[in-house]
Amino acid sequence: MLFDSTLRRDLARTFGATLVVLLTIVITMLLVRTLSLAASDIVEPKDVVLVLGYTTLGHLATILSLSVFVSIVATLGRMYRDSEMAIWFASGLNLARFVRPVLYTFWPVLVVICLLLALAWPWVNRNSSELRDRYAQRSDLARVSPGVFQSSSDGQRVFFVERDPRDEVSVRNVFALSTKDGTESVVSARGGRIDVVGDDRFVVLESGQRSDVNTATGETTLAGFETYRALIDIKALQRVREPPPKTMDTVELMRTPTLRNRGELVWRFGLMLAALNLSLLAIGLAQVNTRRPSNLNLVAALVGSLAYFNAVNLTQSWVANGRFGMAQTLLVLHGGVFLVALALLWWRDHAAVRQFRRPSPRTAPA
Repeated sequence: MLFDSTLRRDLARTFGATLVVLLTIVITMLLVRTLSLAASDIVEPKDVVLVLGYTTLGHLATILSLSVFVSIVATLGRMYRDSEMAIWFASGLNLARFVRPVLYTFWPVLVVICLLLALAWPWVNRNSSELRDRYAQRSDLARVSPGVFQSSSDGQRVFFVERDPRDEVSVRNVFALSTKDGTESVVSARGGRIDVVGDDRFVVLESGQRSDVNTATGETTLAGFETYRALIDIKALQRVREPPPKTMDTVELMRTPTLRNRGELVWRFGLMLAALNLSLLAIGLAQVNTRRPSNLNLVAALVGSLAYFNAVNLTQSWVANGRFGMAQTLLVLHGGVFLVALALLWWRDHAAVRQFRRPSPRTAPA
């Protein structure tokens, strides 16, 4: 049918342009955030692009939902301003007739959103957490960069070394400042090397001195040495901890229905239902006044969609705290929005479209 094909083509074109714009904005914001994490020594600089990809993939479901919503409102709003809607209404179509081509156009996108939330979201969070944990748990030796003052993982030591161009293992002009149990120690040496004994690593400094200062009494101890050997890395035991719910698969969350896991399930299922509800709401919110061409309807629709997303985030915390049940929250919030979308379509049909079906009193026969 001409109506279906024309509407689907316009929706697909607008959706593509909207998705490109939103992706550009979001990637730019996430890039700035990721660079700040790398500058704060939270993320390894060489993994910035990888972390950016993980973060973008994690937010892709929300971006797709918002792109679908904006494309529907923008397309139907343009049809109102260009009087195309008046032609379709005068031809006998109602606003509910737009639901079928809209869902037929965006059902693949809705399926992708569900797959992203059910499969990609926990996978992205697991990999991002592993990158950050691996970088945070690296040894103090790995933190030392030639020519740069670098702090240790616990923040109690500061290192400075220069690389020996003749040997990649050896270093020179070593400086280390450490604070422990009220004593501030400064160690400096002309050179040093790394010795590996089993699972332990030792730094061996040569031709240097050590100064210990008691911060409470001010007592200072100065000692010189020809060789100074210190343990810098020990084989650490991996700490067993409960994984956060956002890194767990959806099936695993359903098998262990704790409060936190239920909150995560409410958030994932909530975004899936929100994508469908927003598609229906967009059809009713797209109407504009043709005598006052403006984008106020688009702004109001965006504000409403953001409020809906915030409500989904709030329900996650409410369920995780045990204030509401999982089924109750999904039914009240998303079922209520679904009924509002249907009521809005019914009201638009009976208030606006009906005038194109009934003859005017002036032109009616006697």
